[in-house]
Amino acid sequence: MIPEEKVREVAERISIVEVVSDYVSLRRAGGNFLGLCPFHAEKTPSFNVNPAREIFHCFGCGEGGNAFSFIMKMEGLSFPEAVKLLARKSGIEIEERQLTPSEIKTQDEYTQFKRINDLTTSYYRSVLLNGQEGEPARQYLANRSVEADISDVYQLGFAPDRRDGLVKHLKNNGIDLDAALKLGIIRKSDSGWYDLFRNRLIFPIKDARGQVIAFAGRVLDTTLPKYINSPESPLYHKSSVLFGLDIALPTIRTGNSVIIVEGYFDHLALYRAGVKNVVATCGTALTGTHAGLIKRHAARVYTLFDSDNAGKKATIRSMELFLEQRIPAYVISLPAGDDPDSFLTAHTAEEFIALRDKARPAFEYFVRTLLAETPPDSVDSKVRIIDDIVPRFRKIADSIERDLYEKEICRLLGITNHAFRKRMGGGKLPHQESLVNESTATQPADNIQDTLLALLLNYPEAREEIVRNGLETIFSNDYLELARLVLNSLADSENSQTLCHLAEILEKPEQKALFSRIMVSEAYLADIDWRSVLNQCTRSNEKKQLASIKDIAARLSILDPSSDEYSLLLKQADALRTRKSKL
Repeated sequence: MIPEEKVREVAERISIVEVVSDYVSLRRAGGNFLGLCPFHAEKTPSFNVNPAREIFHCFGCGEGGNAFSFIMKMEGLSFPEAVKLLARKSGIEIEERQLTPSEIKTQDEYTQFKRINDLTTSYYRSVLLNGQEGEPARQYLANRSVEADISDVYQLGFAPDRRDGLVKHLKNNGIDLDAALKLGIIRKSDSGWYDLFRNRLIFPIKDARGQVIAFAGRVLDTTLPKYINSPESPLYHKSSVLFGLDIALPTIRTGNSVIIVEGYFDHLALYRAGVKNVVATCGTALTGTHAGLIKRHAARVYTLFDSDNAGKKATIRSMELFLEQRIPAYVISLPAGDDPDSFLTAHTAEEFIALRDKARPAFEYFVRTLLAETPPDSVDSKVRIIDDIVPRFRKIADSIERDLYEKEICRLLGITNHAFRKRMGGGKLPHQESLVNESTATQPADNIQDTLLALLLNYPEAREEIVRNGLETIFSNDYLELARLVLNSLADSENSQTLCHLAEILEKPEQKALFSRIMVSEAYLADIDWRSVLNQCTRSNEKKQLASIKDIAARLSILDPSSDEYSLLLKQADALRTRKSKL
């Protein structure tokens, strides 16, 4: 296994801001960096990265950790795999070391998850290829001209119309059904275990390395919903996964461009036609994390969404994301009523390539679409058009491109450059912006124990005072356990890497979230009178705990005096009264 000193060397060499920036668009917010969380859908940034502590925390979903745990979640890797990946980026050669129990547990869990997905893929695949129940799906694929070689590339399968076909298959292969439940491919009710997918064509969803992390199921008729996807899981975060990226990467790297489509069959149709630099979103809107992922692999992006209102909105939203990421984006327009599948059924790949080569820049598409929907035939309409354009116009980073678009917008609207700039209100453009904190996420938490734990982490003198008073008199539950771990980990060291390492060994999700939250939010304690804060928090905490005596008394009044719970609560009440007498 990887030696501990090598893990430390990698941790010291890398920057968590650089690591996270490969996946998330970050901006400075005080002492932290702020962005949209890649682990859950959000519109207001709550994902914080603290470069001093080398740790991240999302105040929306509670995910937190260091660079290693971030890579593990984003890429679905075990701890050793994450260390090796970051070591390669840092130019560090590593040897193996013995894993800690926590690392072994995480690695075993990921190995089990991957085996479950592999067994699930092979089960659905066997039903499609050989099972009598797969005949409707085989006929469906034949009608859509999906030959065996294409089916092999995508590892297509079929979920039979049975309640527990997959459940039985997994049980027969020795799988713990509770582990499969975490992946969302099976479910449990009062009447027992049952499959998520039934009577659906199955598309395995893979990560960039080609490992199956989730599934999508499509009906064979007009039943709704047309598609259902695996839910979010330890392996699958739909806001950071692009379908087909594994088979598209070689072509993307060769041509340095990528085409984004909406549907799985859109992707398949283009691949079948020989257009292989294609990815699709997995039943979700394009996110900033998707845009960041694309930026890692391609220098140019083409969007190919439906021509209906929903498709137009998706195109404009993606344009904004790519403007923020500073990726040149273009819009491929198909004839009205066509999608990639229907177009390529009636036309050649060469005709599609010709349309791709005529693709318009995304911002130009946006302006033309806006003018088509709102003709600039009055002062009021021109003002509304400008107000729609300005927020997107501000995102254009290139000064020459911005000047050219300004001239074209003014020409199309019949207004002067001065009028356009005046409507912009003198707002700063991207190259002029000073990054400010747009979230209150890093403000002090209301919880008293949060502040006490932050004092323990940041002030050695406060730490000594807390130890003298006794951790048990100040902390409780997860806070108490975490305080003990902090003291054991810190010892006499104030090294931030020591604290960063603690994020790796915490096993309870609640403690991980609590620790990362405190670590990214400690800035509000800088330059304070720690003794005054400690005294105030300690007394407030004690009074809050003593208030629970009334609750205990109310509970005791309805319990059987001979019960175990009665005896336990009575001891708690006596302990609280003793502490109250000392206040």
